[in-house]
Amino acid sequence: MLKTIQIIALIQGLFVLFILLFNRKVYKKTTFWLLFGSLLSVLLYLIGDDKNNLFIQNTDWFFFDNTLFITFLFLFFRYYKSGEEKFTKIDCLFFLPNVLYFILEIIEIQLLAENLIVEIFEIITELSFIVYLSTILYSILSGKKKLWVIYFVVPIAILFIFSFINDILTIVGLSELPLFTDQNFKTYLLLIVAFLFYFIAFKLLNNDSEIVPKIEISKYKNSNLNSELINKYKADLINAMEIDKLYLNGKLSIQDVSDKLTIPRQYISEVLNEHMNTSFQDFINEYRVEEFINRLKSDQNNHFTLLGIATEVGFNSKSSFNAIFKKFKGLTPTQFKKNLLKIG
Repeated sequence: MLKTIQIIALIQGLFVLFILLFNRKVYKKTTFWLLFGSLLSVLLYLIGDDKNNLFIQNTDWFFFDNTLFITFLFLFFRYYKSGEEKFTKIDCLFFLPNVLYFILEIIEIQLLAENLIVEIFEIITELSFIVYLSTILYSILSGKKKLWVIYFVVPIAILFIFSFINDILTIVGLSELPLFTDQNFKTYLLLIVAFLFYFIAFKLLNNDSEIVPKIEISKYKNSNLNSELINKYKADLINAMEIDKLYLNGKLSIQDVSDKLTIPRQYISEVLNEHMNTSFQDFINEYRVEEFINRLKSDQNNHFTLLGIATEVGFNSKSSFNAIFKKFKGLTPTQFKKNLLKIG
């Protein structure tokens, strides 16, 4: 039965890897290779870990270990959440527990028997992988968005922790947990892995970008803007706000700014969106919020209501002003004023 599940999961896994490789150019590079490495390490585990070798009976290829999968998954999740596209070399340090674990396995093989000291060091090393899994689970459960990894991280975490407990019980000379013996653990894990591969294949075939973030194709890829013009337009836009204070006009539009600065409207959008990482409305609203705060701090405006000051700096309604202010400052205008009074 176990070998049948191994073969099914292996075929599904190879199919998933083929789909990923075939479409690799549309995915973000770092998250793609981390997921690929994670799934490949699972396949290696399926083939030959702990005497369940698929091809050579009773042979333990110790380096095909499930902890490698956990490390790859941990790093994949870090980049998935952060959105960063370039892998940093410092993150290679997260593989140190894997290297140590492999070294301990080599020592154990050289000794031709299980050694208590080596086993204890293995337990200590396994704590790193429990930390990795716990970090992933905490980030998912504490976030607003429940990511797809939750569906198999939870059962894998449970199984890995029970396996960890079993190892401790074995070291201290107690019996293993009946439901989580070494053989049962592998059967459960293989069933989860088989479902995981089926789930990912289904998502990929439906062109779901939830599995691996796709590369965003810029709508400005055919732009004629060069670096010199970009820097000039950025400076012009900033000066228009900081010196000319165009944002004080509550009806200011992107066309108004285009006419004032003699910059084509599409170039203003491109500079703001692509090179200043903001939108036109956020760009002017941020200046309005800062101007509101400056005027709120001034004694000359004590006779004005909050809405009165907001109207003076370019906001057109109370609801939009409150929403925009909280977006940038994390507080409502009233809460912000109360904090100012406490400080004062």
